Amino acid sequence: MSLDDALRIARQRGLDLVEVAATATPPVCRIVDYGKFLYEEAKRAKESAAKQAANKMKELQISASIDPHDLGVKLNHAIEFLSDDMKVRVKLRFRGRQRAHKEIGFEVVNKFVRDLAAYGQADAPPKMLGDRDLNVVISPLPRSKRPKPARPAGDTGPESAPPPPRPEPPTPPAPSTPPDAG
Repeated sequence: MSLDDALRIARQRGLDLVEVAATATPPVCRIVDYGKFLYEEAKRAKESAAKQAANKMKELQISASIDPHDLGVKLNHAIEFLSDDMKVRVKLRFRGRQRAHKEIGFEVVNKFVRDLAAYGQADAPPKMLGDRDLNVVISPLPRSKRPKPARPAGDTGPESAPPPPRPEPPTPPAPSTPPDAG
């Protein structure tokens, strides 16, 4: 259709002629309300940006002398991030005399990566950045290959059992009457 015909039809309908694909031969245009078109484009862009969570990265910092419980907490955070399709950077900073025993830090980071194997895999083996930092980036596995994250303690969902009934409070004893003094 010629440009003049398309413009005439758009004016008759009270709409706008919007070029959709300028690089196509011939260029592709649509007759739409321009405000509505911009709204739909913004909506599509927002949806596609939300789906690209894999580009987001979270960083967890640990130390070579981390307590096993603290390591478990960091591990749960990493599982949560990987389940949300985010990459995780694990950073271990050596302090003071720890720099003389870097093998301990490598053991801690390798154990962390092994414990996350069901949820993600390391992009590369752990490596030193400078003299003090040991880094590794873990990417999430595809959703079909990773288990569902376990529920946190105390989380009651619809499929959990109802709480047990509360016991009745004890009834107070009947008041005693004082003896007659008379």
